[in-house]
Amino acid sequence: MTAFLRTSLLAAVIASLAACTSPERQAIEDTAALASTLADAVRFIAQYEAAVKPLEKAAALASWNANVTGRDEDFKAVEEALNKLDAVLADRARFAELEKICERVAAAGDRIDALVARQIGLLRLQYLGKQLDPELLKKLAAKAIAIEQAFNVYRAKVGDRELTDSQVRKILKESRDTAERKAVWEANKAVGAAVEADLKELVRLRNEAARTLGFKNYHQMQLTLGEQDPEQVLELFDELHDLTRESFAIAKNYIDAHLAQAYGVTTSGLRPWHYQDPFFQEPQAVFPADLDSAYADADVLKLCREFYAGIGLPIDDVLARSDLYEKSGKSPHAFCTDIDREGDVRVLANIVPNHYWMGTMLHELGHSVYSSKNIPTEVPYILRTDAHTLCNEAIAMLLERFASRGDWLEAMGVEVKDRAAFDEAGALSRRHHLLIFAAWSQVMFRFEKSMYENPDRDLNKLWWDLVEKYQLVRRPEGRNAPDYAAKIHIVSSPAYYHNYLMGELFACQLNAAIAREVFGAPPAGVLYNGNAKVGEFLKARVFGPGRTVHWTELIRAATGEPLNARAFAAEFKGK
Repeated sequence: MTAFLRTSLLAAVIASLAACTSPERQAIEDTAALASTLADAVRFIAQYEAAVKPLEKAAALASWNANVTGRDEDFKAVEEALNKLDAVLADRARFAELEKICERVAAAGDRIDALVARQIGLLRLQYLGKQLDPELLKKLAAKAIAIEQAFNVYRAKVGDRELTDSQVRKILKESRDTAERKAVWEANKAVGAAVEADLKELVRLRNEAARTLGFKNYHQMQLTLGEQDPEQVLELFDELHDLTRESFAIAKNYIDAHLAQAYGVTTSGLRPWHYQDPFFQEPQAVFPADLDSAYADADVLKLCREFYAGIGLPIDDVLARSDLYEKSGKSPHAFCTDIDREGDVRVLANIVPNHYWMGTMLHELGHSVYSSKNIPTEVPYILRTDAHTLCNEAIAMLLERFASRGDWLEAMGVEVKDRAAFDEAGALSRRHHLLIFAAWSQVMFRFEKSMYENPDRDLNKLWWDLVEKYQLVRRPEGRNAPDYAAKIHIVSSPAYYHNYLMGELFACQLNAAIAREVFGAPPAGVLYNGNAKVGEFLKARVFGPGRTVHWTELIRAATGEPLNARAFAAEFKGK
C-alpha cells in the first residue's frame, strides 16, 4: 500500500464519520484506527530499512575484511561500523515509538497484515537488546572485537615452531608421541590465558547490559531475544542427556580402547591431549579405514561445486566471492556470511584436502544456500533471513554428512579403494559424531549458562567438572588454566551453542522428510546426488518463508511434526 493510498483511505474514512449512526461511527473509527496503525507500522519499517540496511552491510564488509587480513586498522573499522549501527538501534525516542506501535499492532490481532506484524515484533526484540547507555554499547563492541582479533592472530607455539590450526589438528590426529601431543595441546589452549582477563570483563559487561534491560543475566537475555524459552531449552537438553548418555558411554569406551592401544597407555591414563581435536568435539579416527585417504588427491571445491549444482542449489557465485585458503593473519576458522541480504554471500575457510575440510566446506556452503541467495526478494528485508539460526545450522549439518559416505564419493567420481571398510568407518563416524557432539554441546550450553549466572565462581573448575561429567574426559592433574576461554564461540557467538545441537535434531527430521517425500524410501542410505528435487524441497519448505514465521512453525511445516529427538535417536541407535 503506497503512502498516497494510505493517506487517501484515512481521509475518506474521517470524512464519512459525520453522517453515521453511533454503531456505524464506531465501526468507521475502528477502521480508521486500524488503518492508522498499519500506516505507522509500515512507515517505521521503511525508516528502519533506510537507516539500518547500509549500516548492516558496512559492518558485514568490515568484519569480512578484518577476518581475512587480521590487521589492526581493519578491526578498528569493524568497531566503528558496529558503533554506528548500535547508535541507531539504541535511539530511545525511536524505541518508545516502536513500543507504542507494538501495543497497537498487538491490540489489532489478526486484523493487521501478518507480515507487518511479524516485522514489528522482530524489530522490537532487535531494538530492545540495544537500549543501553551508548558508552556501555561501545565498551561491549570494543572488548569483543579485541578478543576476536587476539584469536585470529594467535598461533600455537611449541619450541621454535609456530603452528596453524590445521597443523595442530594434524599433529593431534597423527602423532603417537604423548609428550608432543601434550605440548601441542597446551600450546593451543594457551590462547585462553591470553584472553582470560578481557573475556571476564566482557562477561561482566554483558551481564550489566542484560540486567539494565530487565533480564537476570546475559544468557537468559540472548535466548529470549532469539525467540527461545530458556527453561524449555534446558528441559530439552536434560532429555537429550538422558537419551544419549548410555550410548555415548559405550562409544567412548570403544574410542578409549583404541586410543590407549595406539599411544601405549592404559585407558585410565588417557588425558585430553590424547584425543584428536582440541576439545573432543569430533569423531576420532579409530575406524577400520582412514577417511582422509579418499580425499588426499581430491579437489574439495570441485566436489562441492558439482554436488550443490546437482541438487539444484548451485554455489559458483559464492565460491567466486569467498576466501578459502590459509594465510598469515587470517582467521583460522570457517564461517559463512550474508553481506547484504541481497545475494552477496561468502565463505571464509582454510581448506586442506582431508575429510575434516570436506565436511566443513559442505557445512559452510549449506549455510550459503540458506541465505538471500534462495530466499525470494519479495520477502521483506527484515524477514529475508533464516527462520532461526538453529534452522540454518540444520541445513549445514544435513549436507555435511555426505563427506563420510563411500557411495557419495563414488557418485562424485572419487575412487574409494576399500569401499566396505570406508562405509563401515563412515557409518561409525556418523554415529560417533551424533553422540560426541551431543555430549560436547551439553558442556558448552551448561558452562555458558552457569558462567553468566555466576561469573565470579571458579570457571576453570566449572569447565573441567562439566567436561568430566558429560564428555567423560579426565582433567589434567594439577592444571589450573582458563581452558574454557580457548573456545572462540564463547566470545564471538555467545549463548549460541545449543542451537547446533537443536539444529542437528532438525537436520535428522529433515532427512527423514526428504527421504519420505522426495525418494519414497527410509532415511538410512538415501543419496541426494544429482536430484534437483532435494533443492526444490528445501527452497519450498525451509528457505522460501525466510523469517516470516516463527521457527517452531517452520519446523512443523517442513517435517510434519515439532522439533523432537526421535529421528536423531533413530540415526545413532540404528547403526
